[in-house]
Amino acid sequence: MTATSIAPLKKKKSNGELYTRLPEIEAKLVALRTLTRDEIAARCAVQNREPENYLPSECLVHLVREHRTRPFDACSEVLFGTLMERVLHGLPKSESWDGKSERLTDGNVRDEGKYRFLEMLGRDRLQEYVEALDFFEIRFAKALSKLRMDAQRKVYRREDPLENIEFDCETGGVAEKVERAAGSFDPFESDKICNFDYLLHLDEAIDALPDLQKAIVEMIRKGIPIESKEPGIVNISNILGKTPKTIRTHRDKAYATLRVKLTKGEPA
Repeated sequence: MTATSIAPLKKKKSNGELYTRLPEIEAKLVALRTLTRDEIAARCAVQNREPENYLPSECLVHLVREHRTRPFDACSEVLFGTLMERVLHGLPKSESWDGKSERLTDGNVRDEGKYRFLEMLGRDRLQEYVEALDFFEIRFAKALSKLRMDAQRKVYRREDPLENIEFDCETGGVAEKVERAAGSFDPFESDKICNFDYLLHLDEAIDALPDLQKAIVEMIRKGIPIESKEPGIVNISNILGKTPKTIRTHRDKAYATLRVKLTKGEPA
């Protein structure tokens, strides 16, 4: 390995090949090798993504991990603080829009997501290479989206294990229309989205949906409920100005389409 080469990632695809960083990220990391620690720390203050001096989040993750076996210095503190700011920026805010109250569930999701990321960094720092962090060096925004969804699922299961499950009032079973339209397929199932290739195909499939269905699926992905009986809680029905029944119908149609595209007709 030359002095300017970057250590490869260790996470492997299903075909055995190693995942790789984007070429522009790799090039940025090579360029950063010519800077002092103080100069790298100064780059963290750049907020505008356009300037050449901006540090992409993928680079931040790499720089934090690269220094993990050495003691913290001033640069490490700045890098870590900047990285955590970006992680928290991608997690739900617990404050209400007017700042006068706190949304407990969103606060719990935020805490869970923060804990999960810190736990991975902690294990990685103890020289146990955490392959899940490789995804943050490849596509930070997508990896952060997965972190947020995993945190939401854990919190929602703990606080309301029946949330988002529709039942037929007469039979007590899952509503027939849901079974018929989506076949109980959940595109955001944690076991599926742990596969980075699946995550990329999922994004492409969602982008191809009709605008209304795409909007609904993206909001579900962010943990926004279809409806809410509590005043002041943002929900999809209010945002789109449509009844919860209409929202669920379009959700089912979208899930059915996603199932066909992502499973190629095979059982989900």
